[in-house]
Amino acid sequence: MVRRTQELYDAVVPGNQAPWKKYFADDSIFADEKGRTMDKPKLVADITPMPPGYSGAIKIEQVQSRIYNNVAILSYNANEKETIFGQNLSARYHITDTWLRRGGNWQIVASQAHRYYEDPAVGKTDSKKFPDFMGAYELAPGQTRKIIAEGDSLFVERSGKKDQLFPEASELFFRKGIEGRILFRYDKNGKVDALIDRRNNEDVVWRKVAN
Repeated sequence: MVRRTQELYDAVVPGNQAPWKKYFADDSIFADEKGRTMDKPKLVADITPMPPGYSGAIKIEQVQSRIYNNVAILSYNANEKETIFGQNLSARYHITDTWLRRGGNWQIVASQAHRYYEDPAVGKTDSKKFPDFMGAYELAPGQTRKIIAEGDSLFVERSGKKDQLFPEASELFFRKGIEGRILFRYDKNGKVDALIDRRNNEDVVWRKVAN
């Protein structure tokens, strides 16, 4: 099954649909890292060659398996390396496949993938703007957090816990290992009036209550 699984991912770059037709059952379900749920026809149709100028490879690693009679579960990492017109990209996924043996033939009946979170590249910011960001922000009575600066670094502090804010852009920040972004909202007078904690494109707004 490990060999067959690697065969599937070796077929992705050239867009070879044959292994996907062979190893996925007709009644299979595939849920990908983009949130799509596909049946076999849609999954197979999604396997197309990479465009000109694109190349890459996907290797499976850290495979774990469980086998129960006619059912086998394979759980593994898929490490993707991609080159786009000379620029190198990488991504890591975790995938769990359920294989079922019917009529002596093993096929995948369910597969689910998710992409590991990766921090963005650290960008640049202007520390001269830090005084605009600094202060106390309130979510609800008794629920506050502070933005403080130490040298050229910015931090968010809540309940005695302090996390550094790394710039992705001049006024867009992230915390390492934590999904989401922190940004600052300006009022009509050009003053910061809120901190926005953005998660999955949804905003939690903390109102600025003190400088």
